Amino acid sequence: MAHYLVVGAGILGSSVAYHLAKQGQRVTVIDYPNEGEATRAAAGIISPWVSQKQNDTLYQVLKHGAAYYADLVKQLHALGIHETSYKQVGSLHLHKNGDKLAKMVDDTLFRRQDAPEIGEVTQLSAEAVEQESPVMTDNMGAVKMAGGGRVNGGVFRDALLKGAEMYGTSVIQGYATLHQNKTAVDVNGTMIEADQIVATNGAWASSLLRETGHHIDVTSTKTQIVQLQLPDYVTEDWPVVMLPNNKYIVGFKGGIVSVGAEHRDNMDFRPNVDAASIHDILKVAFKFAPGLKDAHFINAKVGFRPQTPDKRPVYGFLSDSPAIYVANGLGASGMTSGPFLGAEITRHLLGEPTMLNQTDFDPYQS
Repeated sequence: MAHYLVVGAGILGSSVAYHLAKQGQRVTVIDYPNEGEATRAAAGIISPWVSQKQNDTLYQVLKHGAAYYADLVKQLHALGIHETSYKQVGSLHLHKNGDKLAKMVDDTLFRRQDAPEIGEVTQLSAEAVEQESPVMTDNMGAVKMAGGGRVNGGVFRDALLKGAEMYGTSVIQGYATLHQNKTAVDVNGTMIEADQIVATNGAWASSLLRETGHHIDVTSTKTQIVQLQLPDYVTEDWPVVMLPNNKYIVGFKGGIVSVGAEHRDNMDFRPNVDAASIHDILKVAFKFAPGLKDAHFINAKVGFRPQTPDKRPVYGFLSDSPAIYVANGLGASGMTSGPFLGAEITRHLLGEPTMLNQTDFDPYQS
């Protein structure tokens, strides 16, 4: 039994830890609660089937990711972990042009041939959109996909870590730095040795890898999301609504509604909320969902989403430091891909057959 040291417990690291521990491996997780963690600031939209038309490699990751949720939730339920926040509520993809909506239906039905989890696909009139969600106006039609879902990133991450702990994983809060021999890390003044270090610390990867002399081409985007509350509505059953201009509305328990997002270059890792970003988010949201004007403002979240230049995740062993394995770059779709990639990376680490071709995601691929 090998000892795996997972550094960074966002959605990807927690999934790696869970799946390794489930396979009987010894796992230690080191996590430092950085402000701006992408997982805790994610909207958690699981509906990837109309995106990535020009990037089939990434689409395959997201397709598998969306399909894996139902199985993974069953696994957690079998352990007695029922609070996962994942729910298939359907997703609405708005557009004003009827011909483009019809084309979206055709494209989605084609993709449904090898992605049955998409479920029923329906073109909705503008009036039907208003009926689907009481805050919406009736000025745009939509395509509804019954299989669309949503998940609270922090809740699901905690569920995976709890599952990992039930399989014997140890979780340590602290800041990890690589030991000079590169087969151990220093945490809170203690050296922890391992057979394999798995670096899943997202936007902060460069600070860990600096001592190795390796550079992984991952940058991060500052993403901001607004949280509102409509206390008189049961919002947890609302379908996810994908608005124009890359905006969205996602309902959760307790009348909570997440509205996002604004994306900016991360220049300094400052997790401050920009007033202009809140204005831009709400301006678009109010145009299509005027009922949100009556909501209470709860807060705004900031997350630093790691991404590669070609938007693909990367994972694999460092070329001349094979005791270190890096996994990063999940970008804006991390909540869709993260749980599945955790399972896939576990298979790769254990030398088992994988569902994807790992060389497509090698950190050193040009």
